[in-house]
Amino acid sequence: MPVRVLLALLLGAIAGLSLAAWDAAAAERVAGFMQPVGRLWLNALQMTVVPLVAALVVVGINAAADAAASGRTARVAMTVFLVLLLLSGSFAAVSAPALLSMLPRDELQVAAFRAAIQAPEVLPQAPGFGLWITSVIPSNVLAAAAASAMLPLVVFSMFFGFALTRLEPERRERMLELVRTLGDTMIVIVRWVLWVAPLGVFALVLAVCAHVGLGVLTALGYYIALQCVLYIAVTLLLYVVAVVVAGERLKRFAAALVPVQAIAASTQSSLASLPVMVDSARQRLGYPLAVTSLVLPMAVSLFRIASPVQYLSVVVFIAWMYGIELGAAQLAVAVGLSAVISMGSVGLPGQVSFMTNNLPVTQAMGLPVEPLGVLLAVDTIPDVFATVANTSADVTATGVVARQTGAAPDPLDAGP
Repeated sequence: MPVRVLLALLLGAIAGLSLAAWDAAAAERVAGFMQPVGRLWLNALQMTVVPLVAALVVVGINAAADAAASGRTARVAMTVFLVLLLLSGSFAAVSAPALLSMLPRDELQVAAFRAAIQAPEVLPQAPGFGLWITSVIPSNVLAAAAASAMLPLVVFSMFFGFALTRLEPERRERMLELVRTLGDTMIVIVRWVLWVAPLGVFALVLAVCAHVGLGVLTALGYYIALQCVLYIAVTLLLYVVAVVVAGERLKRFAAALVPVQAIAASTQSSLASLPVMVDSARQRLGYPLAVTSLVLPMAVSLFRIASPVQYLSVVVFIAWMYGIELGAAQLAVAVGLSAVISMGSVGLPGQVSFMTNNLPVTQAMGLPVEPLGVLLAVDTIPDVFATVANTSADVTATGVVARQTGAAPDPLDAGP
């Protein structure tokens, strides 16, 4: 699927640029025909977001509660995961705007890009703080869902998820089964829609390139570079966490991560990297079996440190495209929302999670979601660096948990 989507992006770009160079009037006509195709595809993705996000948040909270209930080590692990997610999101919230502020921005090309993807020219004014804070808790959750007001919907889902943990196990499990079924059904629909993603991406990119020309490729290059730089920076910061918080020696920790990062980069899968993560944690770093056998599978199931970085970089990039400066309060909300959604959706395939998770965060910021269809097409490239960051964070979190729980290392397994 990622290869097909990337090929569709390249073909759409070539077709759009060729049309624009050959006959501008013909390019406009073809773009006008293709725009509704891309819009229909985006609409099909958006229709699943409200029930899917609600289900993911409820299931994620209960999965985290179950994990934390299994013992002190699990509770420490959940705390470490949450803290690292919030730190990575906060880092992206500060770094992404700073990096984009150093790049040139062509207003005419941006306006043409918005027209090509049929995004609104004028965004609604953000409400005042008093009105905004009262809307966080919805007076009518069905109305919030109908209006795609994602932040109030997520807040309600969190209340619902925490309330479920207080019910008797039998009743709780029956409701969770219903919620899981709802979420799984939405994922099936998303996969159907993503099956025709090459057509949707081709239509979107052709229309954009026919209107904007080479400028859109420059903008996409900025986006790819932004994400790659942030993922690499977060990975490097994990070494600092390992040394300062987990008490690791830098040289030994870096050597232990090399095989993990190699498998992660080649497979782009944290699950496929789990065996080598366990081997490095046990044999090279000497973490106790009781810690590694619990924390690493939990991390693969509940913890993806690159997710908040992705969500924040996406909303900041879209805001930059519109010339909007997101305030500190908005970015703080985006960080918290990213951490919550991330813990509920780790098991989703990459392109499914890109749309279903970025849509609610983007909508919560009051930004247009139309650019997401184009950004999805190039997500394959930075995803390599995201997987490396995720697996590095899994091993780092295991070291922090081992240190915080006072688990003695296994001298027999520890490397020099």
